[in-house]
Amino acid sequence: MRFSLRLNNNLPVRECVRLARAAEQAGFDQFWVSDDLFLRSAPVILAAVATATERIQIGTCIVNPYTLHVAEIAMLAATLDELSSGRFNLGIAVGAAQFLKWIGVEQERPVAFLREAIHALRLLFQGERASLNGEFLRWTDEAYLRFTPLRHHIPIYIGALSPNMLRLIGEIADGGLPLLFPPEHYVNILPYVQEGLARSERTLETLDLAACVWCSIGEDRAAAEQVLREKIAYYGHALSPLIWTSLGVQASDFAPVERAAMVEGDLKKAASLVTPPMLRIGILGDSRELIERLEGLVALGVRHLSLGPPLGPDPHYAIELFGRNVIPHFSRHRLA
Repeated sequence: MRFSLRLNNNLPVRECVRLARAAEQAGFDQFWVSDDLFLRSAPVILAAVATATERIQIGTCIVNPYTLHVAEIAMLAATLDELSSGRFNLGIAVGAAQFLKWIGVEQERPVAFLREAIHALRLLFQGERASLNGEFLRWTDEAYLRFTPLRHHIPIYIGALSPNMLRLIGEIADGGLPLLFPPEHYVNILPYVQEGLARSERTLETLDLAACVWCSIGEDRAAAEQVLREKIAYYGHALSPLIWTSLGVQASDFAPVERAAMVEGDLKKAASLVTPPMLRIGILGDSRELIERLEGLVALGVRHLSLGPPLGPDPHYAIELFGRNVIPHFSRHRLA
């Protein structure tokens, strides 16, 4: 069993470094940081984390080829892999249209674009000239890295919410970062991933498919619920129809929440509008309740448990609990 910890890029860099050190000490295998628009830069955060840790793998979840050029993604990936002595994983996806509209970016054929971007990245990591004449990328023979990457195969993980992106995970990725809202949504996403695996004649055992959940753990349940509500209020409107269906809600249900959070800028008000079905997105409570929900995923065959924000009112407290109670509980499942 693998274990990973995910953070949003809203925390100060030094705080991220402290949390990464705590995650490494707690026994996590991977540490991921998002790169959401107008928050702190994930590559900068991960550079600081790389120099402050020794064992834990680090990764972006995710960078976006619509907002960061594919050539620059290759540069930062190869550089972070060098800095971390081969511990970097590249998480990539096309982002949420609701956030991209802030900067006037439209997603033109996102699955095809991401497929082409990943093909280019792999050529560059292998030290080849990425001469391309694709639908989206038209590069000359001068498109190549001017330094030798530490590794010629940097693992690429795809972040996915929609069926077609989930299929792409199975077809071409080294790993997947599907968001499971609620955690039991795994049974809905797995068939799409397996369809992609069948196309590439691979099996699930060849893929590091992380079961990415949100959780909020703390001694004060009301405080834990509040931070989870705020998380849902900020991101809930940007989720996919597949997830809304699994929760039993519609996009229109999030309209007043989105208006309060994004238009009025009142996250507390938005959080108060989060309904009980929306609250099912994450796992709320103590480590015992977390273990019970995660046991259901392990019973379904999950081999990588990925715990994500908000983690709780005190993320340090949550990580300590994960290391003391959660990881040891599931350690018997750990892969050789």
